[in-house]
Amino acid sequence: MRAAFTDGGRTLEVREVPDPVPGEGEVLFEVRASGMCGSDLHAYRAPVGSGSGLPIGHEPCGVVAGLGPGVDASATPVGMRAIQHHYSGCGGCDQCMAGWTQLCRVSYIGYGYEAPGSHAQYMVVPADTLVPLPDEVSFTAGAAMACGTGTAFQALRRLVVGPGETVAVFGLGPVGLSATQFAASMGARVIGVDPVAERRSLAESMGADVTVDPADGDSVEALWDLTGGRGAACGLDATGNATARNQMVRSLGTWGRGCFVGEGGDVTLDVSDDLLRRQITLHGSWTFSTAGVAECARYVARHGIDVDMVFTHTWALDDAPEAFRLFDAQVGAKAVILPNG
Repeated sequence: MRAAFTDGGRTLEVREVPDPVPGEGEVLFEVRASGMCGSDLHAYRAPVGSGSGLPIGHEPCGVVAGLGPGVDASATPVGMRAIQHHYSGCGGCDQCMAGWTQLCRVSYIGYGYEAPGSHAQYMVVPADTLVPLPDEVSFTAGAAMACGTGTAFQALRRLVVGPGETVAVFGLGPVGLSATQFAASMGARVIGVDPVAERRSLAESMGADVTVDPADGDSVEALWDLTGGRGAACGLDATGNATARNQMVRSLGTWGRGCFVGEGGDVTLDVSDDLLRRQITLHGSWTFSTAGVAECARYVARHGIDVDMVFTHTWALDDAPEAFRLFDAQVGAKAVILPNG
């Protein structure tokens, strides 16, 4: 099979490697779509020589192509369409039993990091990491839900977004765009904040009522003006930027709920003025459980959400080096690789 590898230094190579063989409790998974995520760039941008030697990519969607020993063919049949939950834990602790394997009490591995990833024609994965993909949902949409889009859905569930509420989304990259689309489908009024005009335009096409360019002035003041002086009911930060995080919190009205989704960095808040005296609730939300991504897939199917709107580029596996070059330059919103055509 062919698979994409990086050894850092902003280089990427597609190589021919032996087909993987599933072991006990594993399946051979044919990858039909593999989303590109900002986390992929960490290894790509790392110093030369720092590669793991494993195929990268962690947003897999595809079909079961073969079963290893001990896999129940009635529960995981060959040909089953599925999203792969890209983590595996000990399998026995309370977090693993609840489907939160990335919170395993013992240790966990991430596919595309400590185990071979999805920018490849095939993967070998535990059968219990697979979540059924409804027939009416595309493989590319499933790949989006395998990480960024599923992360957005989980964050909105944490916020308990209700119809008629205003949701302020800071950062209109793939996660923020998906949050915009889902929040709009939940009946919320969405205000998006991002300095990139193309992303603001995409957000408006995906359901944002209005967007704000932070370069035009104080984003917090703009949010309060747009909400008639009440502030947003909910806020989601998908930037990981300290200033944007602070602004998200300060744009919330009394009893507001905020969620930090963007990875890394920090934030400085005045606990009394920013939190206590407005009765603010803050969440941290990191990806989702197997049940969470299954709920997301069902929601997309039930409500006819066009998740594929988040993609601006589609690539063949052999074009992955160019795909990463453009992704690294932040061209477009989200891209997806089709490893098997």
